[in-house]
Amino acid sequence: MEIEASPAAEDIQFLDDRLYEFNMEATGIRNGELLAILVRDAAGAIEAGLSGWTWGDCCRIDKLVGARGAARPRPRAAPARRRRAGGRAARLPPGRARQPQLSGPGFYQRLGYELWAELEGYPSPHRQCYLRKTLVAY
Repeated sequence: MEIEASPAAEDIQFLDDRLYEFNMEATGIRNGELLAILVRDAAGAIEAGLSGWTWGDCCRIDKLVGARGAARPRPRAAPARRRRAGGRAARLPPGRARQPQLSGPGFYQRLGYELWAELEGYPSPHRQCYLRKTLVAY
């Protein structure tokens, strides 16, 4: 066993692939897709964006990065894409203390997300906020 502080991207991908295979076998759901919405400048360099995945009738946004002066990726776009494909739920990752203007609960609550859990002191002295949004009625 080795503990790695800087694992290779392909090693992390290997773990993600094994977990996805296990989940497919356990659930029978085989329609997972990666998702990215990128904002590029005139030269094609990424200025901002979001990434995540869709699976079954759900969507998860893992990363949302904005830049001063750049157009912002729209957190509404990923759930909207999933909703068109029959999705019913979206989930955001825990709020990032370093980006309170983007990932604080108020920003997402204005977009229709609900705060369903908070983990105080993680990382200390901040908190992680877990948010979700129903895309269509159950």
